[in-house]
Parts: sequence; structure tokens; C-alpha cells
Amino acid sequence: MTKYMFNFVRFYNNTTIHNTMNIIIKNATIVDSSSEFNQQKVDIKIEKGFISEIASNLDATGFETVSFENLHVSNGWMDASVSFGEPGFEDRETIDNGLTTAAKSGFTHVAYQPNTQPVIDNQSVVSFVKTKAANHATSLHPIGAFTKNQEGNDLSEMFDMQNAGAVAFGDYKKSISNANLLKIGLQYVQDFDGTVLAYCNDSTIKGKGVVHEGIVSTTLGLKGIPALAEEIVVARNLFLLEYTGGKIHILTISTQKSAELIREAKAKGLNVTCSVAIHNLVLTDDVLTEFDTRYKVNPPLRDAKHQKALIDAVLDGTIDIITSDHCPLDIEHKKMEFDLAKDGTIGLESAFGALLTKLPLEIVVEKLQAAKSIFLKKNNSLKVGEKADLTFFNPSKEWTFTKNDILSKSKNSAFLNQPMKGWVYGIYHNDKLIVK
Repeated sequence: MTKYMFNFVRFYNNTTIHNTMNIIIKNATIVDSSSEFNQQKVDIKIEKGFISEIASNLDATGFETVSFENLHVSNGWMDASVSFGEPGFEDRETIDNGLTTAAKSGFTHVAYQPNTQPVIDNQSVVSFVKTKAANHATSLHPIGAFTKNQEGNDLSEMFDMQNAGAVAFGDYKKSISNANLLKIGLQYVQDFDGTVLAYCNDSTIKGKGVVHEGIVSTTLGLKGIPALAEEIVVARNLFLLEYTGGKIHILTISTQKSAELIREAKAKGLNVTCSVAIHNLVLTDDVLTEFDTRYKVNPPLRDAKHQKALIDAVLDGTIDIITSDHCPLDIEHKKMEFDLAKDGTIGLESAFGALLTKLPLEIVVEKLQAAKSIFLKKNNSLKVGEKADLTFFNPSKEWTFTKNDILSKSKNSAFLNQPMKGWVYGIYHNDKLIVK
């Protein structure tokens, strides 16, 4: 054990460092294409929450030192789609434990979905969840519902919610079937530079489908969800965006045609961004052979053709954000007949390790940060004078994800027993250090 690891053990069980504490991060390789120190191994000195010096062999006198094996550091990551449950569904996850899990998974920011009870559809609920999240290392940014109570009938109080701290507006896993309502919403949010989130799924085409429509669904005798159910709504929403202007973010696309439509829209100059869930990049519907409901997600796991198209869309920049689409569910709603089980998987803890099995490190880090530029309209560079917003990781460690690695209250992970590459040590953000 190095002296730095020994020094670190003194506060390992008390993982919060307040802004009166000065620390120095030793022998860290920086992964930040905007930094002059990109791919260099250096020391990073942090004083009162700000990066004060970056250089080799800095004097650590008077500083607590942090050092890990093969330590790499990047700007902090943001997950663009996270559910916990609080208020209303604390049995699935609390904000407190959820944010601690996010921090130990490498995320300094999370965008918090409105599928709570009550729904986050007014400024008072926005203020409530922000208050509950105060004093955590990971910052929580509420997403306000697009319609009141997520019922798809009337627009919510979006302007008031943005003033209270909401960063975008969308109904969680609900497609807005009323095209005129979406049109009006896209026009309305332009007055205050708001962003509309659009989940794309035609429920009439999906019908009673539970998995991707293809060879696997036919073989297993499970009702299929055609790719068309997603693509037809993506196309409609892009037509609406072209008509109205404004900004739209299309959530968790899962098909080849969806990526092609968004690629074409970007080429036309439309202000559209999109995300993909990690499980749709890493897994295919081949894992469904045992009818394990851990793999029942929305949108569904697709086949290898769609998976390859999504990976290509990440690499060419069509897909802006990669999200865990973290969705804790208790055992009563998950361990049951496949048709009846709820959709969703937790994904914070496995996010980095799963992605590095499919994508290069630089792309993974870029896509895990991208939500900060889109939703927070900022992304610090790793340089002197910036407030420290950092993620610590080892990109080469190979391991297997097991139940012991789950930090969430709910255990519904699609990545159990999956091989991983890359290990997250923790974060420094909001003047606090959190490590596993």
C-alpha cells in the first residue's frame, strides 16, 4: 500500500470531505479532450473546492492525498434519465441512497424523472426534491412533467418549474399522442429556452407487445413490439419540430431507423438531440431465452442489427447522450410472469463497466458528460481555476457484476453476472469526495 492509499484510509469510512478540506490527487491520467493535460499523468491540487494547480510531482504537504491503482480522472458525468421513486415510492429507492449510489457510480449530476407520487408537475414538487437532494456530492436536476399528472391532456406549469430548477420537460415513458399538444408545447417553451423531452412509442402499434418483434419473440411465443412503433413517432415529432422550431430531446432510441431519422434531421439543421440506454447498446434480445424479467425494459432489447446501428450512431455523433435509464423496481413488480412484470432495470452501478465492453474510453467519457452541455448548458474543462467536478476511474480493470456490486435498494439489474471492463472509484463534486 502506498503512502497515499494509507493517508486515504484515514477518511475512507467518512467519505464526505467539506470545502474546508484541501486534497491532492496523485498520479492521475486526465481524460478530457478540452484540457491541455489530456492523456497526461499529473497531480491535481484542489483548494476550497477549486482546482488550484495541475502539474507533475506537486508538493502534498498539508493536503490529504488521494491515490488509486491506474487512476484516471475526467470531468464529472451526468446521467440524463434517472428514477428513484421519492416522493411516493420510497420502497423502490430514496433520494438519499439514490444519490449516494450515483456518486459511487461516477455521476456528479443526474436528471431526475418525474414518475413520482405526486408527479413532478409543479414548482412545489420541484422544490421538494431539490431540497431532499441538498448537501449531496451528486447534484439532482428535476425533469418536470410535460403534462399535468403525466396524463397527456393539459400542459404542466413548465415556466414556473424551470424557475424552480427543472432542466427539461417530459412525461416519463409516455409518448404524447396528441400531436397538437406537443406542437403547442414546443412553441411555448421557446419563450424561456426550455427543452422538451420526447419518448417515442405508438401504443396502438405496440399493443400488448412485451419484447422486440423478431425471431426471438416468435421462438419464445412472446408478443412482439415492432420497431415501427418507435420510428413512426420519432418521424412525427421531427416533423413537428421542423414546423415549430425550438428544442427537442428524443429519449432512449432503440432502432436503426430512429437513428437514421435523427441523423437526417440534424443534417437539416433541426435542434434535436437524443439518447440511448446502456442496455440497448450492450445487450440484445438473445438474453430472453430464460424469460428472465430483469431483461424486460422499455424500449425493449432489440436484435443485433439494431444494436450495431445504435453503436454506429454513438460513434458518428448522431446519438448525443448515453444514459443508464436507471429504474429501481421492487421484487413484487419484477419477479413475476413476463407479461405482467413492470419494465425497467437499474443501471448506475454497472454503467461505466458495461459501456467499456463495447466502446472506446474517450467516447464513453464524452457521452457520459454530454448531458451537462445539453441540459445544464455548461461543462467545465479540467483546468486551473475551475470548480472541481471530477470522476475517478480505472479503465482497464476487468470484473464481473454481481449482487454484491448493487448499491441500490432495488436489485432489478439486467447486468447481473455480465463481464465488465472499467471500475469507478468515485467523484469529487460540491466540495465533497465520495468513493466506494
